[in-house]
Amino acid sequence: MVTVATVFAGCTVDGTARPTRDAAQLPGKGLDRFLRQTIDWGSCKDFVPDAEYPQDRSECGRFQVPVDYAAPDGATASIAVFRLKASQQASGIVLTNPGGPGASGVDYMAGTAADFAKMPVSQTLDFIGFDPRGIGRSTPAIRCQTDSERDAYRAEYVDNSPAGIARQEAVNTQIGRECVQRMGRTFLAHVGTADVIQDMDVLRAVLGFDKLNYLGYSYGTKIGGAYAEKYPNRVRAMINDGAVDPTADPVADIVNQSAGFQLAFNKFAADCATKPGCPLGADPAQFVARYHQLVRPLITTPAKTKDPRGLSFGDAITATNQALYSDTLWKFLRDGLTELTRGSGDTMLRLADFYEGRDRQGKYDNSSDAFLAIRCVDEPAITDQATLNKLDTTLRTVAPYRDDGKGTGATGKDACAFWPVPVTYQPHKLSIPELATTVVVSTTNDPATPYAAGVSLADQLKARLVTFRGTQHTASFEGNMCLDGPLTAYLVDLTLPTPGLTC
Repeated sequence: MVTVATVFAGCTVDGTARPTRDAAQLPGKGLDRFLRQTIDWGSCKDFVPDAEYPQDRSECGRFQVPVDYAAPDGATASIAVFRLKASQQASGIVLTNPGGPGASGVDYMAGTAADFAKMPVSQTLDFIGFDPRGIGRSTPAIRCQTDSERDAYRAEYVDNSPAGIARQEAVNTQIGRECVQRMGRTFLAHVGTADVIQDMDVLRAVLGFDKLNYLGYSYGTKIGGAYAEKYPNRVRAMINDGAVDPTADPVADIVNQSAGFQLAFNKFAADCATKPGCPLGADPAQFVARYHQLVRPLITTPAKTKDPRGLSFGDAITATNQALYSDTLWKFLRDGLTELTRGSGDTMLRLADFYEGRDRQGKYDNSSDAFLAIRCVDEPAITDQATLNKLDTTLRTVAPYRDDGKGTGATGKDACAFWPVPVTYQPHKLSIPELATTVVVSTTNDPATPYAAGVSLADQLKARLVTFRGTQHTASFEGNMCLDGPLTAYLVDLTLPTPGLTC
């Protein structure tokens, strides 16, 4: 998952900057006790009690890392790990990351272990999912808002009037204050990519391998590129799917991502029009207008739901964004919009809750809090008011389905502009001449990470680019043998996919 464009972050990229915190460049000095630890593997029932996975090949455990690698004798964090063991003698490990930032690698592997267990790629390779520091079952877990505070935040609609902007910025300032109060300044300053790649290398050492293989999706490609840059000789093979471009101008990146979601919306609407009773009608010129007729009234009057919260305008947009990540979710969006024609918002609220990590008991996972905290230390915020104002106006044009119809030509700064700890990683161009040839997979109509971002990452890494034609976010190891076969051969025996491979 990658941020929807209603959340802004970024900086002006000069193409030459490097990670800013000196600790990120330190060698393994003082880390012996971490590098020599062992994981006490056991049952995964306490980690993922509701997941279905091959229990005979699955095991879970934890390892410790220093919160601050510049102070290895200080506080520590506990990292949760899920391992799908190879069906034969393991010749290596594949570390995986599903993206976010904020997504649980333990949940990802628990949810996909049954599928991977049937694939040839897992015969000789252990697949590892880990919850990056602060995420999921790793501790401390990032918590900036309580469940009730999160509900209230989602329900509130604030316009872009001067008073509304002041309200936005007051709320965003308060979120940062609450986060540092609840998590502590030191931990909050060390949750970003610069520290996660250090944790990955500790995990590699703890598992007993000189080199690792890596499979990263979406934001996970940022982790992959950063690890390769710091430890190029410890990478055996690497697949980055759904790339985040390390050099992208942040404003252009947000605009391009928004345009990608609009394209996915158009494709969804066109597909909907082929179905009987499509709530958006049959005229492509009216798809967005019909959508607005359904969601804009929610600004003042939330739709009724069985849940007492009702469906807000913001949640309707979030639900739509969630469904546009994959055409497998289009049916639910179609059903949700059909319900809205009758004044009901139950399906749309469930889609929004799924995106936000809220269960039916009203409990949130910490993915949204982690997403915010990591993003704010990974990328300098956009703070120039003229740039923000122009961006807001542009987004209403390139992604009109999201437009609330109340633009004023001005907007407020987001939470990262008021974040209480400094940035620890700078976007920059990757140049890693000693890195072995890796693989980048990019999808033509990916709504969240544009195809061009994959092309750019492949060029920077001098990687083999594989193209997937589709309208979805990421595609590797999801059952397409044109894609999965060559990727398996690459991970198992380092046979690179055919140049120009398109699936």
